[in-house]
Amino acid sequence: MTNFKKNFVAVFVLFLCGVLTFPAVAQDDHAHIKIDVERTIGEVDSLIYGNFLEHLGRAVYGGAYDPDSPKANDKGFRKDVIKASKELNVTQLRYPGGNFSSNYHWKDGVGPEDERPNRMELAWSRLESNHFGTNEFMEFTRAVDAKPYFTVNMGTGSMTEAQQWVEYTNVESGPYYAELRKKHGYEEPWNIKYWSLGNEMDGFWQIGHLNATDYAKKARETAKVMRLTDPSIELIAAGASNFRPDANPMHWNRVVLEELKNVVDYLALHIYVGNPDDNYYNFMSTPLVLEERTKIVEGMIRDVMSRADRGDRPPVKIAWDEWNVWYRARAGDSMTGDRALEEKYNLEDALVVAGFLNAFVRNADVVKMANMAQLVNVIAPIFTNGDDMYKQTTYYPLQLFSEYTYGTALDVYVDSETYDTDQFFIGLGESQTQQDNVPYLDVSASYKDNGEVIINVVNRHKDQAITTDIISQKGEFSGEFEVYEVNGPDVKANNNFKETKVKTEKKSSIQADGSEITYSFPAHSYTLIKGKIKTE
Repeated sequence: MTNFKKNFVAVFVLFLCGVLTFPAVAQDDHAHIKIDVERTIGEVDSLIYGNFLEHLGRAVYGGAYDPDSPKANDKGFRKDVIKASKELNVTQLRYPGGNFSSNYHWKDGVGPEDERPNRMELAWSRLESNHFGTNEFMEFTRAVDAKPYFTVNMGTGSMTEAQQWVEYTNVESGPYYAELRKKHGYEEPWNIKYWSLGNEMDGFWQIGHLNATDYAKKARETAKVMRLTDPSIELIAAGASNFRPDANPMHWNRVVLEELKNVVDYLALHIYVGNPDDNYYNFMSTPLVLEERTKIVEGMIRDVMSRADRGDRPPVKIAWDEWNVWYRARAGDSMTGDRALEEKYNLEDALVVAGFLNAFVRNADVVKMANMAQLVNVIAPIFTNGDDMYKQTTYYPLQLFSEYTYGTALDVYVDSETYDTDQFFIGLGESQTQQDNVPYLDVSASYKDNGEVIINVVNRHKDQAITTDIISQKGEFSGEFEVYEVNGPDVKANNNFKETKVKTEKKSSIQADGSEITYSFPAHSYTLIKGKIKTE
């Protein structure tokens, strides 16, 4: 045996025995985001950037509608709220509730103002003047360039009442309620396309609460007369909102889908999350709960659609038509009256909102509508008091997404460090959950035909920036990439009438030329990166 072979064998034996070790090869400690424009999910629907205006607290009166304010226009709408709503790019607005809708009779809110009755408002314990109703809401939606989405009363209301509302709003002329609209000064129909068959009818708190079978029967017959009045409308069924331990939300969803599979166009789901235990990392994981529920319902839809007879209509889609952070203003006096649900948001709330929006984009093939509840004052991104107004922290991620994130959602590969949560409640009364392997980087991306790519990244890490290699696996990054960041001095930072601690800042652009960009995402931040991928 040669000396070389003898020395090699001796070294190898020492290595096996653990006496000798070889120096470790340096590892890349960067996180990785891989973008492939051919790995697509579905088209991002603009309706996911919807909002909500309910007769609740100061959402309508003193929020959107405040005739006595010097900020009001000639219709009584606050001009500052209109401007902020337009800048938020609200695509559609849900009305008139919410819980309010289950005891609301639309005829109370039309016609001469001095002839409209005052009513006891039973859902939120207020007096309802009905000065703001169908036509005022429609004028407001036009002022903010949004589409209307109406919820009919499936609690104390009847199918006839729902049919007559469609007649009033959508039929050009002839029948009584179409002519009544014209008598009220609105010659042309409003042509409202989206109608929800009630609100949260699975909830024991709902006026007129039903079990799943009874709800489906009532919804089917109500849908029948509404569609006979206007065949062009799209209908949304009330899916699960009750996720308390003693509820069976997926049973509700299954029954409603089976019974209405040939009738409705969307199934509505609701979720509210919070951080009552002040556990930042648990809270940051809550959008994953929404994503889990989305996947479960998506599987149900696929199963039920295999037995459906929908003609040329597409399969049922998911509408997350109520979602938000809501936990501080959720007990006692803060739940009712004229100052109800006035949640004040901080940076960690804004990051969770960005996480929800990422989840909608990642599920763009089935989530085709979403409504943050609500627009102004009530758990809202816009807050007024007297003649002042400011934008809450949650305004800024909503604005960035709705401004830029369109096109085809991409199936993005993300490799970053992870963490595990404790068992915790995501919201008031909800069942416990636990999340394992939560990635610190939460990512979505979309791609347009013109080559523009949008990358949305939430860095959930509370203390550390995460240096990340962003890799294009099909084509090369090219030219200037704009960078926008929502952040603040700490996760509890909030905005108020005097100062804005959390907002969007445009950062230094990235000059890209090749298949890789490296960027360090700051701690507790949401970042949007916009640029071009050249595929030829």
